[in-house]
Amino acid sequence: MSAPLRPLLPPLLAALGLLFSPAASMGESASTSGALSASATLDIRIVVPPVIRVLENNHPQQLDTSASGEASAEQRLVVLSTMKRGFCVLLRRSTPQLGTWELQTAPQSGIQLSPTADGYRLCGTRPGRYTVLLQHRFASNNASATALSWPVQTDISAI
Repeated sequence: MSAPLRPLLPPLLAALGLLFSPAASMGESASTSGALSASATLDIRIVVPPVIRVLENNHPQQLDTSASGEASAEQRLVVLSTMKRGFCVLLRRSTPQLGTWELQTAPQSGIQLSPTADGYRLCGTRPGRYTVLLQHRFASNNASATALSWPVQTDISAI
């Protein structure tokens, strides 16, 4: 052999040895059968926590009564609920000097308004975000009062 090829001889022999020797993993792969298979299941659950939150409850701080003792005001109520069966808001009179009280709201899907012994009950029957405009009309027994504090107490509960 000539001198320039002599330094290449050991790497060449090592490469040929690797080419003809069996790989270490070949024995493992040859011993497995094609009948085996793998399977897995994945169970993902998304849990939404039960929440009832009053996002907005806007109403005037005071009611201005007319000379006849009547007053009216609008209340904006925004409620967010993740409760499956919904929620109810109980609106009760907190000022005893008020006489009659009428409450109206525009009909909405999923909202029920019904009178109770001491006020009104407003219920949402499914989860969601509800924006309700309530129109209150009061007739005061005390015609001399010109301004009254907001006379309605708002309590919320789950169904």
